[in-house]
Amino acid sequence: MKSLNLSLPDSSITFYPEFLPQKLSNQLYLSLLEEVDWTQNDITIFGKTYKVPRLEAWYGDQDKSYTYSGITMSPKPWLDSLLFIKSQIESEIPQHFNSVLINYYRNGNDRVGLHSDDEKELGPLPSIASVSLGADRLFRLKHKKFKQNGLSESLTLPGGSLLVMEGITQKHWKHEVPRTSKPIGGRINLTYRNIVD
Repeated sequence: MKSLNLSLPDSSITFYPEFLPQKLSNQLYLSLLEEVDWTQNDITIFGKTYKVPRLEAWYGDQDKSYTYSGITMSPKPWLDSLLFIKSQIESEIPQHFNSVLINYYRNGNDRVGLHSDDEKELGPLPSIASVSLGADRLFRLKHKKFKQNGLSESLTLPGGSLLVMEGITQKHWKHEVPRTSKPIGGRINLTYRNIVD
């Protein structure tokens, strides 16, 4: 399968632009849109509470809960479509995943700010396998010492693509999906993870 290794220091990032066939990608987008139990969580920043600017869901093995920014999510039982995507990823890369965080970006106003997936539940060297379905969205990476070294990267994640971030990547890099003023359709992003005991 065609892949591209991003040549960024302090990272191990592999991009598969055509991981899923377009027809299958579109079918999965439509089915997950209906099947997933979406939630819009609240997040508190500097004492003020806001709605998270996207819809979210957490699925996985029993007892594999996940906490970020004060939000704790308990896993819902796996859907067949989520297990199918997981099997496709695990047949391509030598990793095992026991959970998935799903984000639904309804339009260009929905976003996720700069962050690292470095929560303690993910272990010291987490592997994150990110599958995109639906509309193309811009994905930005910035080194945590950006002001000193100026290291950054941007790429467009099309529907059906897979981005794998492994090893020390989360230790040194942050990433985001920024807001856009362009008219744009919905996007579902599935980030498969392994919660360690």
